Amino acid sequence: MTLSTYSQDKGFGIGIIVGEPTGLSFKGWLSSTSAVDAGLAWSFVNQGSLHIHADYLHHIYNVINISTGKMPLYVGVGGRIKIKNNKSNTDDRIGIRVPFGIDYMFAGAPVDIFLEIVPVLDLTPKTDVSINGGIGFRYFFN
Repeated sequence: MTLSTYSQDKGFGIGIIVGEPTGLSFKGWLSSTSAVDAGLAWSFVNQGSLHIHADYLHHIYNVINISTGKMPLYVGVGGRIKIKNNKSNTDDRIGIRVPFGIDYMFAGAPVDIFLEIVPVLDLTPKTDVSINGGIGFRYFFN
């Protein structure tokens, strides 16, 4: 019998995400199936802006079975703020995020990699729909 440990489904992780946006990624586990993730990143769309988000995530483990590690799907809801890189705040945005993703958790190593697609509904300064997405990795501390 082999016993594998997974540091990625508990504790706190920090890493990077590359895509829209690109920057730092954080994840803190609340239970074995729920977590809060956050990002402090840069959006390269429309001359650039600071992108800050936080999401509540629910992980579903029994969809994809693999022989080594774990590969849950996840879905969540959260919010984002985009602060434009100019003197006018008319382009700043506040919106609702709905992330969908897949997470690979390595067996015996405190590292994960993830891929996500995130529809976004901006509420201010006007209602608008867009898509965020990226690939990233995190190192977990326990």
